[in-house]
Amino acid sequence: MPYVSTKAPVTTGALASAPATSPPAESLSPGRPGYRRMSLGLFAAGVAAFALLYSTQALLPAISADFGATAGQASWTVSAATGALALFVLPLSALSERFGRRTLMTVSLTVAVVVGLLVPFAPDLQWLIALRAVQGAALAGLPASAMAYLAEEVRPRALVGAIGLFVAGNSIGGMSGRIVAGWISQLWGWRAGLAAIGLIALVCAVAFRVLLPRARHFTPGTLNPRALARTVGRHLADPLLRRLYSIGALFMTVFGAVYTAIGFRLVEAPFNLPQGVIGSIFLVYLVGTVSSAAAGKLVARLGRRGALYLAVGTTTAGLLLSLTDSLVAVLLGLVLITAGFFAGHAVASSAVSRTAKTGRAQASALYQSAYYVGSSAGGTLGAVAFHTGGWGATVGLGLLAVLGVVSVTLYGTHAARVEERALAAAAGR
Repeated sequence: MPYVSTKAPVTTGALASAPATSPPAESLSPGRPGYRRMSLGLFAAGVAAFALLYSTQALLPAISADFGATAGQASWTVSAATGALALFVLPLSALSERFGRRTLMTVSLTVAVVVGLLVPFAPDLQWLIALRAVQGAALAGLPASAMAYLAEEVRPRALVGAIGLFVAGNSIGGMSGRIVAGWISQLWGWRAGLAAIGLIALVCAVAFRVLLPRARHFTPGTLNPRALARTVGRHLADPLLRRLYSIGALFMTVFGAVYTAIGFRLVEAPFNLPQGVIGSIFLVYLVGTVSSAAAGKLVARLGRRGALYLAVGTTTAGLLLSLTDSLVAVLLGLVLITAGFFAGHAVASSAVSRTAKTGRAQASALYQSAYYVGSSAGGTLGAVAFHTGGWGATVGLGLLAVLGVVSVTLYGTHAARVEERALAAAAGR
Protein backbone atom coordinates (compact mmCIF):
# COMPACT_ATOMS: atom_id res chain seq x y z
CA MET A 1 0.00 0.00 0.00
CA PRO A 2 1.43 3.42 -0.90
CA TYR A 3 2.41 5.81 1.85
CA VAL A 4 -0.08 8.60 2.48
CA SER A 5 1.05 11.10 5.05
CA THR A 6 -1.48 12.88 7.20
CA LYS A 7 1.04 15.15 8.89
CA ALA A 8 3.13 18.05 7.77
CA PRO A 9 6.56 16.77 6.74
CA VAL A 10 9.48 17.29 9.07
CA THR A 11 12.74 18.35 7.48
CA THR A 12 15.03 16.62 9.93
CA GLY A 13 14.82 13.46 11.94
CA ALA A 14 15.57 9.83 11.43
CA LEU A 15 13.11 9.27 8.64
CA ALA A 16 11.67 12.63 7.73
CA SER A 17 11.30 13.70 4.12
CA ALA A 18 10.87 16.88 2.19
CA PRO A 19 7.48 17.71 0.77
CA ALA A 20 6.80 16.09 -2.56
CA THR A 21 6.26 18.31 -5.56
CA SER A 22 3.07 17.96 -7.57
CA PRO A 23 3.60 15.15 -10.08
CA PRO A 24 2.73 15.44 -13.76
CA ALA A 25 -0.76 14.19 -14.53
CA GLU A 26 0.65 11.39 -16.71
CA SER A 27 2.87 9.94 -13.96
CA LEU A 28 2.55 6.20 -13.41
CA SER A 29 0.38 4.89 -10.58
CA PRO A 30 -1.64 1.71 -9.94
CA GLY A 31 -4.39 1.40 -12.50
CA ARG A 32 -2.81 3.77 -15.02
CA PRO A 33 -1.45 2.57 -18.40
CA GLY A 34 2.13 1.37 -18.23
CA TYR A 35 2.29 0.86 -14.45
CA ARG A 36 1.96 -2.92 -14.67
CA ARG A 37 4.59 -3.18 -17.43
CA MET A 38 6.91 -0.94 -15.44
CA SER A 39 6.42 -3.04 -12.30
CA LEU A 40 7.00 -6.34 -14.11
CA GLY A 41 10.02 -4.98 -15.98
CA LEU A 42 11.78 -3.71 -12.89
CA PHE A 43 10.77 -6.86 -11.01
CA ALA A 44 12.56 -8.92 -13.69
CA ALA A 45 15.59 -6.64 -13.44
CA GLY A 46 15.64 -7.10 -9.67
CA VAL A 47 15.47 -10.87 -10.06
CA ALA A 48 18.40 -10.89 -12.50
CA ALA A 49 20.52 -8.50 -10.45
CA PHE A 50 20.24 -10.32 -7.13
CA ALA A 51 20.48 -13.78 -8.69
CA LEU A 52 23.79 -12.76 -10.27
CA LEU A 53 25.13 -10.65 -7.43
CA TYR A 54 24.79 -13.37 -4.80
CA SER A 55 25.11 -16.40 -7.09
CA THR A 56 28.11 -17.84 -5.21
CA GLN A 57 26.78 -17.30 -1.67
CA ALA A 58 24.93 -20.61 -1.32
CA LEU A 59 27.88 -22.39 -2.97
CA LEU A 60 30.60 -21.12 -0.63
CA PRO A 61 31.19 -24.48 1.14
CA ALA A 62 31.56 -26.24 -2.25
CA ILE A 63 33.82 -23.51 -3.67
CA SER A 64 35.89 -23.52 -0.50
CA ALA A 65 36.34 -27.30 -0.67
CA ASP A 66 37.14 -27.31 -4.40
CA PHE A 67 39.86 -24.67 -4.17
CA GLY A 68 41.11 -25.62 -0.71
CA ALA A 69 40.21 -22.15 0.63
CA THR A 70 39.08 -20.96 4.06
CA ALA A 71 35.60 -19.56 4.67
CA GLY A 72 37.02 -16.04 4.67
CA GLN A 73 38.84 -16.54 1.37
CA ALA A 74 35.82 -18.08 -0.34
CA SER A 75 33.59 -15.26 0.96
CA TRP A 76 35.47 -12.84 -1.31
CA THR A 77 33.56 -14.30 -4.27
CA VAL A 78 30.59 -12.48 -2.76
CA SER A 79 32.34 -9.49 -1.20
CA ALA A 80 34.28 -8.65 -4.38
CA ALA A 81 31.02 -8.32 -6.31
CA THR A 82 29.23 -6.22 -3.70
CA GLY A 83 32.35 -4.13 -3.03
CA ALA A 84 32.78 -3.33 -6.73
CA LEU A 85 29.12 -2.42 -6.96
CA ALA A 86 29.56 -0.02 -4.03
CA LEU A 87 32.59 1.55 -5.72
CA PHE A 88 31.04 2.04 -9.17
CA VAL A 89 27.44 2.88 -8.35
CA LEU A 90 28.07 6.63 -8.01
CA PRO A 91 30.01 7.18 -11.28
CA LEU A 92 27.54 5.04 -13.21
CA SER A 93 24.63 6.98 -11.74
CA ALA A 94 26.20 10.09 -13.26
CA LEU A 95 26.15 8.38 -16.65
CA SER A 96 22.44 7.71 -16.15
CA GLU A 97 21.88 11.46 -15.80
CA ARG A 98 23.40 11.92 -19.25
CA PHE A 99 22.29 8.84 -21.20
CA GLY A 100 19.06 7.89 -19.43
CA ARG A 101 18.00 5.45 -16.73
CA ARG A 102 16.59 2.83 -19.09
CA THR A 103 19.65 2.82 -21.33
CA LEU A 104 22.11 2.45 -18.48
CA MET A 105 20.09 -0.29 -16.81
CA THR A 106 20.02 -2.21 -20.10
CA VAL A 107 23.80 -1.93 -20.61
CA SER A 108 24.48 -2.89 -17.00
CA LEU A 109 22.35 -6.01 -17.14
CA THR A 110 23.78 -7.03 -20.51
CA VAL A 111 27.40 -6.85 -19.34
CA ALA A 112 26.58 -8.58 -16.04
CA VAL A 113 24.83 -11.44 -17.85
CA VAL A 114 27.74 -11.92 -20.27
CA VAL A 115 30.19 -12.08 -17.37
CA GLY A 116 27.80 -14.42 -15.55
CA LEU A 117 28.04 -16.86 -18.46
CA LEU A 118 31.86 -16.73 -18.22
CA VAL A 119 32.12 -17.13 -14.42
CA PRO A 120 31.63 -20.94 -14.44
CA PHE A 121 34.84 -21.32 -16.45
CA ALA A 122 37.08 -19.55 -13.90
CA PRO A 123 40.26 -21.70 -13.60
CA ASP A 124 41.04 -20.79 -9.97
CA LEU A 125 39.76 -18.79 -7.01
CA GLN A 126 41.63 -15.63 -8.00
CA TRP A 127 40.04 -15.61 -11.46
CA LEU A 128 36.64 -16.31 -9.95
CA ILE A 129 37.00 -13.37 -7.57
CA ALA A 130 38.18 -11.09 -10.41
CA LEU A 131 35.24 -12.00 -12.66
CA ARG A 132 32.83 -11.50 -9.78
CA ALA A 133 34.29 -8.03 -9.21
CA VAL A 134 33.69 -7.15 -12.87
CA GLN A 135 30.16 -8.47 -12.58
CA GLY A 136 29.49 -6.36 -9.50
CA ALA A 137 30.86 -3.24 -11.22
CA ALA A 138 28.53 -3.85 -14.17
CA LEU A 139 25.51 -4.30 -11.91
CA ALA A 140 26.28 -0.95 -10.27
CA GLY A 141 24.39 0.78 -13.06
CA LEU A 142 21.09 -0.83 -12.10
CA PRO A 143 20.00 -0.01 -8.52
CA ALA A 144 20.49 3.77 -8.41
CA SER A 145 19.12 4.19 -11.93
CA ALA A 146 16.07 2.10 -11.04
CA MET A 147 15.36 4.21 -7.95
CA ALA A 148 15.78 7.43 -9.94
CA TYR A 149 13.54 6.08 -12.74
CA LEU A 150 10.80 5.30 -10.20
CA ALA A 151 11.13 8.68 -8.49
CA GLU A 152 10.70 10.45 -11.86
CA GLU A 153 8.01 8.27 -13.43
CA VAL A 154 5.80 7.23 -10.48
CA ARG A 155 3.43 9.46 -8.50
CA PRO A 156 4.88 10.18 -5.00
CA ARG A 157 2.00 8.49 -3.17
CA ALA A 158 2.68 5.26 -5.08
CA LEU A 159 6.46 5.44 -4.73
CA VAL A 160 6.91 3.31 -1.60
CA GLY A 161 4.78 0.55 -3.10
CA ALA A 162 6.63 0.68 -6.44
CA ILE A 163 10.03 0.54 -4.77
CA GLY A 164 8.74 -2.27 -2.58
CA LEU A 165 7.95 -4.29 -5.72
CA PHE A 166 11.47 -3.69 -7.06
CA VAL A 167 12.96 -4.79 -3.74
CA ALA A 168 10.62 -7.79 -3.86
CA GLY A 169 12.20 -8.69 -7.20
CA ASN A 170 15.56 -8.51 -5.48
CA SER A 171 14.40 -10.98 -2.84
CA ILE A 172 12.97 -13.37 -5.44
CA GLY A 173 16.24 -13.21 -7.37
CA GLY A 174 18.31 -13.82 -4.28
CA MET A 175 16.11 -16.75 -3.30
CA SER A 176 15.74 -18.45 -6.68
CA GLY A 177 19.40 -17.99 -7.55
CA ARG A 178 20.58 -19.66 -4.38
CA ILE A 179 18.04 -22.50 -4.58
CA VAL A 180 18.74 -23.30 -8.22
CA ALA A 181 22.49 -23.03 -7.74
CA GLY A 182 22.35 -25.21 -4.61
CA TRP A 183 20.46 -28.12 -6.15
CA ILE A 184 22.29 -28.06 -9.46
CA SER A 185 25.58 -27.87 -7.58
CA GLN A 186 24.64 -30.97 -5.59
CA LEU A 187 23.92 -32.86 -8.82
CA TRP A 188 26.59 -31.55 -11.22
CA GLY A 189 28.91 -29.26 -9.28
CA TRP A 190 29.06 -25.55 -8.42
CA ARG A 191 30.14 -24.54 -11.93
CA ALA A 192 26.93 -25.94 -13.40
CA GLY A 193 25.01 -24.08 -10.70
CA LEU A 194 26.55 -20.77 -11.71
CA ALA A 195 25.88 -21.49 -15.40
CA ALA A 196 22.18 -22.01 -14.62
CA ILE A 197 22.05 -18.65 -12.84
CA GLY A 198 23.57 -16.97 -15.89
CA LEU A 199 20.85 -18.39 -18.12
CA ILE A 200 18.05 -17.36 -15.75
CA ALA A 201 19.48 -13.82 -15.65
CA LEU A 202 19.60 -13.74 -19.47
CA VAL A 203 15.87 -14.47 -19.69
CA CYS A 204 15.09 -11.82 -17.06
CA ALA A 205 17.24 -9.22 -18.82
CA VAL A 206 15.35 -9.73 -22.07
CA ALA A 207 12.01 -9.46 -20.25
CA PHE A 208 13.15 -6.23 -18.58
CA ARG A 209 14.07 -4.59 -21.88
CA VAL A 210 10.81 -5.62 -23.55
CA LEU A 211 8.53 -4.59 -20.67
CA LEU A 212 9.97 -1.37 -19.21
CA PRO A 213 8.26 1.72 -20.70
CA ARG A 214 10.39 4.52 -22.07
CA ALA A 215 10.97 7.36 -19.61
CA ARG A 216 8.64 10.32 -20.13
CA HIS A 217 9.98 12.69 -17.47
CA PHE A 218 13.73 12.26 -17.83
CA THR A 219 15.73 15.35 -18.82
CA PRO A 220 19.31 14.61 -19.95
CA GLY A 221 22.08 16.41 -18.11
CA THR A 222 25.74 16.96 -18.90
CA LEU A 223 28.74 15.04 -17.60
CA ASN A 224 30.21 17.74 -15.39
CA PRO A 225 32.54 16.36 -12.67
CA ARG A 226 32.39 19.59 -10.67
CA ALA A 227 28.61 19.66 -10.74
CA LEU A 228 28.57 16.00 -9.72
CA ALA A 229 30.90 16.75 -6.81
CA ARG A 230 28.66 19.62 -5.69
CA THR A 231 25.56 17.42 -5.88
CA VAL A 232 27.23 14.65 -3.90
CA GLY A 233 28.47 17.21 -1.39
CA ARG A 234 24.93 18.56 -0.88
CA HIS A 235 23.59 15.05 -0.29
CA LEU A 236 26.36 14.19 2.17
CA ALA A 237 25.77 17.48 3.99
CA ASP A 238 22.11 16.57 4.54
CA PRO A 239 21.88 15.00 8.04
CA LEU A 240 18.74 13.04 7.13
CA LEU A 241 20.36 11.44 4.10
CA ARG A 242 23.50 10.62 6.09
CA ARG A 243 21.37 8.79 8.63
CA LEU A 244 19.51 6.89 5.95
CA TYR A 245 22.79 5.85 4.33
CA SER A 246 24.07 4.62 7.70
CA ILE A 247 20.86 2.67 8.32
CA GLY A 248 21.10 0.95 4.93
CA ALA A 249 24.75 0.00 5.50
CA LEU A 250 24.11 -1.37 8.99
CA PHE A 251 21.05 -3.40 8.01
CA MET A 252 22.99 -4.91 5.11
CA THR A 253 25.93 -5.74 7.39
CA VAL A 254 23.59 -7.97 9.39
CA PHE A 255 22.11 -9.58 6.30
CA GLY A 256 25.47 -10.12 4.57
CA ALA A 257 27.03 -11.67 7.67
CA VAL A 258 24.13 -14.04 8.33
CA TYR A 259 23.65 -15.35 4.80
CA THR A 260 27.37 -15.71 4.09
CA ALA A 261 28.04 -17.77 7.22
CA ILE A 262 24.81 -19.79 7.37
CA GLY A 263 25.91 -22.25 4.68
CA PHE A 264 29.09 -23.08 6.58
CA ARG A 265 27.06 -23.60 9.77
CA LEU A 266 24.46 -25.88 8.22
CA VAL A 267 26.98 -28.09 6.43
CA GLU A 268 28.60 -28.89 9.81
CA ALA A 269 27.36 -30.82 12.85
CA PRO A 270 24.75 -31.01 14.29
CA PHE A 271 22.93 -30.26 11.01
CA ASN A 272 25.15 -31.91 8.33
CA LEU A 273 22.86 -30.77 5.51
CA PRO A 274 23.69 -31.44 1.82
CA GLN A 275 24.30 -28.58 -0.62
CA GLY A 276 20.87 -28.77 -2.26
CA VAL A 277 19.02 -28.56 1.04
CA ILE A 278 21.20 -25.64 2.14
CA GLY A 279 20.27 -23.84 -1.07
CA SER A 280 16.59 -24.47 -0.33
CA ILE A 281 16.99 -22.66 3.00
CA PHE A 282 16.87 -19.48 0.94
CA LEU A 283 13.15 -20.06 0.38
CA VAL A 284 12.81 -17.80 3.41
CA TYR A 285 13.50 -14.96 0.94
CA LEU A 286 9.79 -15.20 0.14
CA VAL A 287 9.25 -13.57 3.52
CA GLY A 288 11.39 -10.66 2.29
CA THR A 289 9.21 -10.40 -0.80
CA VAL A 290 6.13 -9.99 1.40
CA SER A 291 7.69 -7.62 3.95
CA SER A 292 9.25 -5.32 1.34
CA ALA A 293 6.05 -5.14 -0.70
CA ALA A 294 4.14 -4.36 2.54
CA ALA A 295 6.50 -1.53 3.51
CA GLY A 296 4.02 1.10 2.38
CA LYS A 297 1.34 -0.31 4.68
CA LEU A 298 3.76 -0.34 7.62
CA VAL A 299 4.72 3.28 7.02
CA ALA A 300 1.08 4.36 6.71
CA ARG A 301 0.19 2.67 10.00
CA LEU A 302 3.30 3.24 12.13
CA GLY A 303 5.11 6.11 10.47
CA ARG A 304 8.58 5.69 9.05
CA ARG A 305 10.39 5.66 12.38
CA GLY A 306 7.86 3.21 13.79
CA ALA A 307 8.31 0.90 10.79
CA LEU A 308 12.06 1.03 11.30
CA TYR A 309 11.79 0.16 14.97
CA LEU A 310 9.59 -2.81 14.08
CA ALA A 311 12.15 -3.96 11.50
CA VAL A 312 14.94 -3.68 14.08
CA GLY A 313 13.01 -5.63 16.71
CA THR A 314 12.15 -8.38 14.23
CA THR A 315 15.77 -8.71 13.09
CA THR A 316 17.07 -8.83 16.66
CA ALA A 317 14.61 -11.55 17.64
CA GLY A 318 15.70 -13.60 14.63
CA LEU A 319 19.39 -13.28 15.48
CA LEU A 320 18.84 -14.45 19.04
CA LEU A 321 16.59 -17.34 18.00
CA SER A 322 19.18 -18.58 15.49
CA LEU A 323 21.64 -19.31 18.31
CA THR A 324 19.93 -22.58 19.20
CA ASP A 325 20.92 -25.95 17.72
CA SER A 326 17.37 -26.70 16.61
CA LEU A 327 16.98 -26.57 12.82
CA VAL A 328 13.37 -25.39 13.17
CA ALA A 329 14.46 -22.54 15.46
CA VAL A 330 17.29 -21.58 13.10
CA LEU A 331 14.88 -21.46 10.16
CA LEU A 332 12.42 -19.34 12.12
CA GLY A 333 15.30 -17.04 13.07
CA LEU A 334 16.21 -16.65 9.39
CA VAL A 335 12.57 -15.85 8.60
CA LEU A 336 12.54 -13.04 11.17
CA ILE A 337 15.95 -11.68 10.10
CA THR A 338 14.85 -11.65 6.45
CA ALA A 339 11.50 -10.00 7.16
CA GLY A 340 13.11 -7.30 9.30
CA PHE A 341 15.90 -6.60 6.85
CA PHE A 342 13.75 -6.25 3.73
CA ALA A 343 11.17 -4.09 5.50
CA GLY A 344 13.88 -1.77 6.86
CA HIS A 345 15.62 -1.56 3.48
CA ALA A 346 12.40 -0.73 1.60
CA VAL A 347 11.50 2.00 4.10
CA ALA A 348 14.96 3.59 4.13
CA SER A 349 15.50 3.47 0.36
CA SER A 350 12.09 5.00 -0.38
CA ALA A 351 12.85 7.76 2.14
CA VAL A 352 16.02 8.60 0.18
CA SER A 353 14.07 8.84 -3.08
CA ARG A 354 11.44 11.13 -1.53
CA THR A 355 13.99 13.35 0.26
CA ALA A 356 16.24 14.17 -2.72
CA LYS A 357 14.54 16.63 -5.05
CA THR A 358 17.59 17.18 -7.27
CA GLY A 359 20.32 14.72 -8.19
CA ARG A 360 18.06 11.79 -7.36
CA ALA A 361 20.33 9.30 -9.10
CA GLN A 362 23.29 10.46 -7.00
CA ALA A 363 21.24 10.36 -3.80
CA SER A 364 20.13 6.82 -4.56
CA ALA A 365 23.67 5.92 -5.66
CA LEU A 366 25.10 7.04 -2.32
CA TYR A 367 22.50 4.92 -0.52
CA GLN A 368 23.30 1.93 -2.70
CA SER A 369 27.02 2.47 -2.19
CA ALA A 370 26.61 2.50 1.59
CA TYR A 371 24.24 -0.47 1.36
CA TYR A 372 26.70 -2.62 -0.58
CA VAL A 373 29.67 -1.52 1.51
CA GLY A 374 27.66 -2.98 4.37
CA SER A 375 27.05 -6.14 2.35
CA SER A 376 30.73 -6.53 1.50
CA ALA A 377 31.88 -5.84 5.06
CA GLY A 378 29.18 -8.06 6.53
CA GLY A 379 29.97 -10.95 4.19
CA THR A 380 33.70 -10.95 4.89
CA LEU A 381 33.48 -10.15 8.60
CA GLY A 382 30.66 -12.65 9.08
CA ALA A 383 32.73 -15.44 7.49
CA VAL A 384 35.84 -14.49 9.49
CA ALA A 385 33.79 -14.32 12.70
CA PHE A 386 32.35 -17.77 12.01
CA HIS A 387 35.80 -19.18 11.23
CA THR A 388 37.23 -17.82 14.49
CA GLY A 389 34.33 -17.95 16.95
CA GLY A 390 31.52 -19.98 15.39
CA TRP A 391 27.93 -18.92 14.79
CA GLY A 392 27.76 -17.05 18.09
CA ALA A 393 30.47 -14.65 16.86
CA THR A 394 28.55 -14.04 13.63
CA VAL A 395 25.38 -13.29 15.60
CA GLY A 396 27.37 -10.96 17.87
CA LEU A 397 28.49 -9.01 14.80
CA GLY A 398 24.86 -8.77 13.65
CA LEU A 399 23.68 -7.52 17.02
CA LEU A 400 26.33 -4.79 17.00
CA ALA A 401 25.09 -3.62 13.60
CA VAL A 402 21.46 -3.66 14.81
CA LEU A 403 22.48 -1.58 17.82
CA GLY A 404 23.96 0.90 15.34
CA VAL A 405 20.61 1.16 13.51
CA VAL A 406 18.83 1.83 16.81
CA SER A 407 21.36 4.48 17.80
CA VAL A 408 21.10 6.32 14.47
CA THR A 409 17.30 6.23 14.53
CA LEU A 410 17.07 7.41 18.15
CA TYR A 411 19.45 10.25 17.41
CA GLY A 412 17.32 11.30 14.44
CA THR A 413 14.16 11.15 16.54
CA HIS A 414 15.80 13.35 19.17
CA ALA A 415 16.95 15.83 16.50
CA ALA A 416 13.42 16.04 15.07
CA ARG A 417 11.92 16.75 18.49
CA VAL A 418 14.51 19.43 19.22
CA GLU A 419 13.68 21.15 15.93
CA GLU A 420 9.94 20.91 16.57
CA ARG A 421 10.35 22.54 19.98
CA ALA A 422 12.53 25.28 18.46
CA LEU A 423 9.94 25.95 15.76
CA ALA A 424 7.15 26.04 18.35
CA ALA A 425 9.13 28.45 20.51
CA ALA A 426 9.83 30.71 17.53
CA ALA A 427 6.15 30.71 16.54
CA GLY A 428 5.12 31.71 20.07
CA ARG A 429 7.28 34.81 20.17
